[in-house]
Amino acid sequence: MAPSMFRSALILGLMGAIGPFAIDIYLPALPQISSDLNASVTTTQLTLTAFFFTFGISQMVYGPLSDQIGRKLPLLVGLVIFIAGSIASALAPTIELLIAARFLQGIGAAVVMVLPRAIIRDMFTGYQATKMMAMVMLVISVSPMFAPLAGTLLMGLGSWRFLFYFLAGAAVLAMALVQFAFPETLKPEQRVKMNGKSLLRGTRTLVRDPFFMGLTLIGGCGMASFFVFIANASFVYTGYFGLTMVEFSIAFAVNAIGFFGSSQVAAYLGYKYGMTRIISLAVTGFALVEICLLALTLAGFGTLPVLVIFLFMGNACLGLVIPSAMVLALEDHGEIAGLASSLGGTIQMVTGGLMIVAASPFFDGTAAPLVGAIAVCAIAAFVLLKVLNVGRPRLPATEAA
Repeated sequence: MAPSMFRSALILGLMGAIGPFAIDIYLPALPQISSDLNASVTTTQLTLTAFFFTFGISQMVYGPLSDQIGRKLPLLVGLVIFIAGSIASALAPTIELLIAARFLQGIGAAVVMVLPRAIIRDMFTGYQATKMMAMVMLVISVSPMFAPLAGTLLMGLGSWRFLFYFLAGAAVLAMALVQFAFPETLKPEQRVKMNGKSLLRGTRTLVRDPFFMGLTLIGGCGMASFFVFIANASFVYTGYFGLTMVEFSIAFAVNAIGFFGSSQVAAYLGYKYGMTRIISLAVTGFALVEICLLALTLAGFGTLPVLVIFLFMGNACLGLVIPSAMVLALEDHGEIAGLASSLGGTIQMVTGGLMIVAASPFFDGTAAPLVGAIAVCAIAAFVLLKVLNVGRPRLPATEAA
C-alpha cells in the first residue's frame, strides 16, 4: 500500500472511530450512570437510543451538504457540535439532560460516519475502495476492543463524567487532523448544487435501486445486531454472568477481534471471488451462527464461553459484509456519493435505534433476550439477501472485483 493511501486511511479511521468510541467508552459506566442519576435500565439505554437516532438522521444533512461545498467544512462543523454535546454530557445533572446532551452529541458524531465513506468514493472505486475501506475499518474496529477498557481505566481517574471530557479532547485532535493534515478530496468542478428538487431526485434514484437498498438494509441489520449488543452487554456480562468491569472489557474486545480480523481480508476475498459472492456467503454464515447460538441458549447451554465464541464467529461474518456492502452500495452512485452515503448511514443507524427500542421491553437481565434479538437481525439480513437477490453476480464494469 502506498504511503499516501495508508496515511489517508489512518486519518479517516481516527476520525471515524470517534463515533463508535463515543458509544463504547461509556458502556462500563452504564450501571453507574443508572445509579448516580437514579434512572432505570430502560431509561439509561435511551442515552444510547437518542445518540443512534441523531447519529443516523443527521447524516442526511452532512452528505448532501458536502456534495455541494466540499468535505472539510462540514467535518469541522460536525466536530464542533460533537464537542459541545460531549461537554454538555459531562455536566448533565439529570438523566433527562444527559439524554438531550447525547442527542446533540449524535448530531455532531454523524459527520465522521458519513463523510469518510464519501471521501473514499472520491479517491477510489472497486477493489481499491474496498481495500481502503478495510484499512479504515481496521482503525475504527480497534475502538470496540479498547474503548470499554479505556473507559474503565478513565473512570478510575474520576467519575463517568470524565469520559465525556476525554471525548471532547479527542474531537479537538480530529479537528486538527482535518484542518492541517488532510486535503479537500472533492474538487470544485466535481461539486453538485443541492436543492430540494435535486435532493429529491437523488433520493428517489437511490431508493429505487434495489441493489443499493438491499446492501444498505443488510448492513443495517448487521449494525442493529451491534447496537442491541452494545445497549445490553454491560448489564448481561456484569449482572448476569458476574464479570468485573475489566473482565467485561476483555470479553467485549474478544468479540470485536472477530469483526476487524475478517474485515482485513474482505478486499482480497472480494477481488478473488467477487464481492457479491462473499457478502452472500457471509450473511448466510451470520444467520446460521446466530440461530445456533439462540438454540443453545434456549436449551440451557448459553454459558459465557458459548456466548463469546458464537458472537466472535458472527462478528467475523459481519466483518466480511459491512465494509464490502458500504463500498459496493456507492459504486454506481459516484456523482451523489455524499447523498448515497448519508442515506445509507441514516437507514442503518435508524434501523439500529429502532431495534433497541423494539427489543428493550423483552430484556430481563439474562442472555436469552439479547441472543434472540441478534438472531432476529441475522435472519432479517438473510431474508433480504434472498428476496432482493443481492448475492447475484454483477457485471465487471460495475463491480471492479
